[in-house]
Amino acid sequence: MLSLHTVSIWSCSSGWSHCKGGRRVLKWLLGNVEQRTFASSYLKISSAVGRVAPVFSRASAYGDNVAITDHSGSHTYRSLYKNSKSLAGLITKALTCQSGDLQGKRISFLCANDASYTVAQWAAWMCGGIAVPLYRKHPPSELEYVISDSQSSLLVAGQPFVDTLEPLAQKLGLPCLQLPTTSSLDTLQSEDTQMLPEENILDWAERPAMLIYTSGTTGRPKGVLHTHTSLQAMVQGLVSEWGWTKDDVILHTLPLHHVHGIVNKLMCPLWVGATCIMLPEFSAQKVWEQLISSKSPMVNVFMAVPTIYSKLTEYYDQHFTQPRVQDFIRAVCKERIRLMVSGSAALPQPVLERWAEITGHVLLERYGMTEIGMALSNPLKGPRVPGAVGVPLPGVEVRIMMTNSTNAIIAEGNSKGTQVKAGLEGKEGELLVRGSSVFQKYWNKPQETADSFTEDGWFKTGDTALYRDGVYWIMGRTSVDIIKSGGYKISALDVERHLLAHPDITDVAVIGAPDPTWGQKVTAVLQLKKGKTLTLSQLKAWAREHMAPYTIPTGLILVEVMPRNQMGKVNKKDLLRQFFPTRVD
Repeated sequence: MLSLHTVSIWSCSSGWSHCKGGRRVLKWLLGNVEQRTFASSYLKISSAVGRVAPVFSRASAYGDNVAITDHSGSHTYRSLYKNSKSLAGLITKALTCQSGDLQGKRISFLCANDASYTVAQWAAWMCGGIAVPLYRKHPPSELEYVISDSQSSLLVAGQPFVDTLEPLAQKLGLPCLQLPTTSSLDTLQSEDTQMLPEENILDWAERPAMLIYTSGTTGRPKGVLHTHTSLQAMVQGLVSEWGWTKDDVILHTLPLHHVHGIVNKLMCPLWVGATCIMLPEFSAQKVWEQLISSKSPMVNVFMAVPTIYSKLTEYYDQHFTQPRVQDFIRAVCKERIRLMVSGSAALPQPVLERWAEITGHVLLERYGMTEIGMALSNPLKGPRVPGAVGVPLPGVEVRIMMTNSTNAIIAEGNSKGTQVKAGLEGKEGELLVRGSSVFQKYWNKPQETADSFTEDGWFKTGDTALYRDGVYWIMGRTSVDIIKSGGYKISALDVERHLLAHPDITDVAVIGAPDPTWGQKVTAVLQLKKGKTLTLSQLKAWAREHMAPYTIPTGLILVEVMPRNQMGKVNKKDLLRQFFPTRVD
C-alpha cells in the first residue's frame, strides 16, 4: 500500500505561466530554424521536431514488451504506464488538484535505480508537474537544498528512502508519498484515487519538464530547467545518431540525477521500445557478468564514465587471467555488443586503448552538459578520433569564439560541416551551443541565465575548445582547466592525458596553483599504483621525454584516492582550496 504523510498541502492554484513571464517574440531567420517565443533574458531557437509529448505517451505502442529489468524482476511498458497513471492520480489527490493538471508544480522524488524511478518520473509528468530527481548518496542537507531551492510541492519516496525523506517532509511541511516496494508497484493500481483522463494534457511543447541540478564542480548546484521540447530534442538526436531500435538492450549502472543517466541511458531506450537492465549500483563483477551473459535479454549497448571503464579494466586484469577466458570475452563483446560510449569526463587515452584490447571496441567519446544535453559525438560508424569529441549532433549548432575583446568567431558548424575563419585554424576559444535541446533557464536565477547566453542566443558553455583535423576537441573548463603560466595557456586536460601514460600513475588531476612569478604553476595531483613511489624530479625526468617543456608540472601532490564525484569528475576548485587555502578565494 502507498501511504501519505501530510503536514500541510499546497494547492495547485498557481500556474506554470511564470516560465513564460516577460516573454516576447523575435522574428528572424537562421537557415531552416523555426522561431519561437523566448525568455526576455535570452533567445531560444527550436528546429521543428514534430509533435512534442513525453516518453510515456509512446508506451502503449510497446504494450507487453519488457521495458525495465531490475532486482525485482521484469516490468513491461504497459505496467509502467498504468502504475505511473495511478501514482499521478495520488499526487493530484494529495495536492487537492481537481483539474488533474499541476501546471508546473515541482515533484521531488528519491528512488533506487529500478522501475520505481521511471514510475515516479512519468507520474510527475502525467499530472503536469516538473520532475525533480534527487540523488540517493547526497546527505540530507543537500537533499533539503534541492527540495527547497526547487520549491517542491510534494515528495515521492521509493521504499528504501522513506526514512531519508520523511524527516525532510516534516521539517519543510510537505506531503510525502511512499511508494510500495518495486516488486509490488502494481498495487498502485488498486489504490482509491482519481484517475486522470487519457489525454489530460496536450500542450506539451513549452511546458517545463524537469529540473536537473548541476554537479556543482564550479559552485553551488543550480537548477537547470528543461522543457518537454528540449528533452525530446535530446532523445531524438541520440536515437537518430546512435541507431537506437526496439531490439536494443542497455545495461544501466549510472546515477539517475544527471543527463547521462536520465536521458542517454533511460529515456532513449524507453523512447524506442528497447529494454533497460538496471543495476542498483555499480559493481565491476556484476557488470562483467551481464556483458558476457548468454541469458536473455542480452546486453548490446553500454555507456559509462571513464572511472567505470578503469574499474572494469582493473577487475578484468585481476580475475580474467587465462588466455582462453580473455579470448572468449573479446569474442562475445565484439560479436554481441554494438555500441560502447564514454562521457561525463575526459577519457584518458590509456583507458581507451586498454579497453579496445580487452573488448575490441573503440569507445565512442561525446560531449554534453546538463544545460544542453549531448552536443558533439564521434560517429556510430566510421573512424573515432581518440581524445576528440567528434562533430555536432543533428539539430545542434556550435561556435568557437575568442574570449578577448574582439569576440571573433573562430569556427562555426553543425552536423553538415564546420567553417573555420581564415587564419584562425587550430585556435582555441570558448565553445558556444545553440539548438532545441538547450535548457530554458536556471531556476530562479534570471541574472545567471542572462549571463549564460550571448545576445543572439548562443549558450556559453564555459569550456575551451578547438576545431582541428575535422573534429572538435575539448581542452577543459575555461575557469579551472586552462592554466596561464608564464605567458602560456596550458590545457590541464592535455597535461593529464600525457601523465596518465606514466606506468606508475593510476589517476591524475592537474591544477593551476597560484604563483607570484608565473601567475600559475602546473601542479599535478597524483594517485599512484599500489606500492609505487614518485618524486617531482623523477616525474620531470619522465615528462621531458613526452611533453612540451612549458607543460611539465612544477608541483606535485600525492593522494591516496582521487576525490571524484558520482559522475567521475574532480572539483578542482576544492582541490585548490584544500592544498592552497591561503592563496585561493
